[in-house]
Amino acid sequence: MKKLLCAAGLGLALAVSAGAQAADKIAVVNVSSIFQQLPQRASVAKQLENEFKGRATELQSQERDLQAKMQRLQRDGSTMKASERSRMEKDIMSQREAFSSKAQAFEQDNRRRQMEERNKLLSRIQDAVKKVADNDGYDVVIDANAVAYASNAKDITADVLKQVK
Repeated sequence: MKKLLCAAGLGLALAVSAGAQAADKIAVVNVSSIFQQLPQRASVAKQLENEFKGRATELQSQERDLQAKMQRLQRDGSTMKASERSRMEKDIMSQREAFSSKAQAFEQDNRRRQMEERNKLLSRIQDAVKKVADNDGYDVVIDANAVAYASNAKDITADVLKQVK
């Protein structure tokens, strides 16, 4: 049993050593820099803005209406009849709840769509990294933001950016 464990341990050590020697062609890429420089990013932002423009305008209108009612209640509340003031307070509360739920749904939908589009762009970047790595024969490509120091690694950020554009 001991011999079997020793043999397995030795085999594992050799495999790790061979794996470390095989991965001698290493490159780094700055994915966040590529993402920031993508021209498609601006067009996606514009597309999302247009997609949510109607809902944003509606929410702004609701907010202005709600603020106007609250100001009116604050200004005229002391001179109103109790029943009228109570009705207005209830109306404001229900409108505030409706506004809050619509605003929350808007934010969630907007965030979800932004993440979908961001992930599409990152997928394109990932495909470009793979293509450049395959073409140039790199065994390992690491994000530059995850590396503290890499003396033998080539920076392929410019090549990947050309590939994505």
